[in-house]
Amino acid sequence: MCGIFFSARLNDAPGASIFEEISQKLQNANSTRGPDSQGLYRASVACAPDSPSPTTPHAFSLEFYASELRLRGDRIIVQPHEKDGDVLCWNGEIFDGMEISPQENDGVCLFDKLRTLETPEQIRDLFGSIEGPYAFIYYQANSRRLLFSRDPLGRRSLLIHKPSQVAPYLLLASVSAGVDSRYEFEELPTNHIYCLTFSHAHLNFQEVFNSYLISLPRLSSFPDAPTTPFAEPSQVNTILPPHEYIPQIESLGEVPEYLVKTVDDLIYHLDQSVMLRVRDIPQRSHVPIAEPIDLLNVAFENPRKIKLEAEGNTGGLSKKQKKARSKAGPSVEQPSVSYNVPDRITGLQEVEELRRLCPDRVWNFVEINVPYEESQGARQTVESLMSPGRTVMDLVRQSLAIALYFASRGVGQIRSSPGADPEPYTSGARVLLNGLGSDELLGGYGRHRTAYNTGGWQAVIDELQLEIDRIPTRNLGRDDRVISSHGKETRHPFLSLTVLEYLAKLPVHYKMDPRLEIGFGDKMLLRLAAWKLGLIGASQRKKRAMQFGSHSARMGGERRGDAILE
Repeated sequence: MCGIFFSARLNDAPGASIFEEISQKLQNANSTRGPDSQGLYRASVACAPDSPSPTTPHAFSLEFYASELRLRGDRIIVQPHEKDGDVLCWNGEIFDGMEISPQENDGVCLFDKLRTLETPEQIRDLFGSIEGPYAFIYYQANSRRLLFSRDPLGRRSLLIHKPSQVAPYLLLASVSAGVDSRYEFEELPTNHIYCLTFSHAHLNFQEVFNSYLISLPRLSSFPDAPTTPFAEPSQVNTILPPHEYIPQIESLGEVPEYLVKTVDDLIYHLDQSVMLRVRDIPQRSHVPIAEPIDLLNVAFENPRKIKLEAEGNTGGLSKKQKKARSKAGPSVEQPSVSYNVPDRITGLQEVEELRRLCPDRVWNFVEINVPYEESQGARQTVESLMSPGRTVMDLVRQSLAIALYFASRGVGQIRSSPGADPEPYTSGARVLLNGLGSDELLGGYGRHRTAYNTGGWQAVIDELQLEIDRIPTRNLGRDDRVISSHGKETRHPFLSLTVLEYLAKLPVHYKMDPRLEIGFGDKMLLRLAAWKLGLIGASQRKKRAMQFGSHSARMGGERRGDAILE
């Protein structure tokens, strides 16, 4: 995980001191993502004049900054990567498509490969041949081209401020420094590789940007183009189940014959995906048995929930009953704070299942308890990290942001055995595995059942395709910014493009069956695989969003989802 930042401005543009302040502010914001090393590289690019006889030649001032979290290779690397004027700021991991030994750094290998390429199309095709989460900024000195993009699923954050009349500079950054009138960031779309050529220096940088920026589609239109298996997410299999198809599963413990190989294949693909995401972390192999695994479990003190539990649900009371209760005044006995939230209860149950299956492994169940005042004190920081998301919907409806913030910080307590007194503990893990993607790919949401009830299997297929199409514009960039603020990196085994392709190509009725009960038919294939691996309890649990399971949702009461955060 790295923090990357780039800026470009005309040398003779006004406001140099203000721009320097903005640049430093954004460098500081991106430095927390990479605690191991930080680096800065500056370049000046003289360009053709915008008039036949200019008084002074115009030039662009370019600035490249990167902070590094070392997760690959046998030594710490200082970014940006630079040689002969070529510069790469790399925030990503290459898990497939390029041979990289455990001793090598993927950013170094990628930079070496990029320097052998000449055209933007060749560079586009290179990125279409590698799999992994990434965001990059690459400057090619001889052509004066700047190329930048995110991976097709948007698993890494990259924000852009486009030059404007009032803010005439280009900014690219992993994370902003919160709301500031001097820039207006937006998430960079994932469906193109962007290329800006610094060929002419008009006095108006906005015109330069609009005239010389090209957007390369991820896939080449030429028939003889090289193979790029990771250029775009796969499309969903559109074949409908046989008309006479009826549910053939009576128990998760009995895999029907037609799904035996599919269950085994899913286990294989997920095992490979996890292996690729953990094996080359420095000084670690594919999770040796002697290495503990931290299970981060976050619970919030939510006054609204505590009051509801103490007083009961007043929504069903009559006006007379509410008035009587109000006259009686508050209870003298204050309700006690309990962190026994739904996710804590099921988490404790599941860790015992894991200990039973792998008794030689140390499983650290990290109880991360967040008092109300502490969560409110972190709100401004979290909102800044979420930026450019600025609505209550970002923080409340998807209250994952604040839950992920405290979970990734990893400060909590562990117990040596069930019932033992807790001991303070801070997780030192730098890589966090996240299960995001399973619901989207395997039909785990209630809307998939609704789709079937309203439009049959075809509606389910259409909804599953929409799920894949929406992944790049959902919350991955936001989650990346929040989690990485603690110098941690999140990795998504289900969102490997290889796993995605495998699941997308399966017939819909192999993955789910909305005719079966909740907790059985939703994510049916995954539940069968979990049962086969011995995760009996986990295989039968119903879906519950983290913000509700941890009680991070609606701590401040009801607010409109599109209201702007103050």
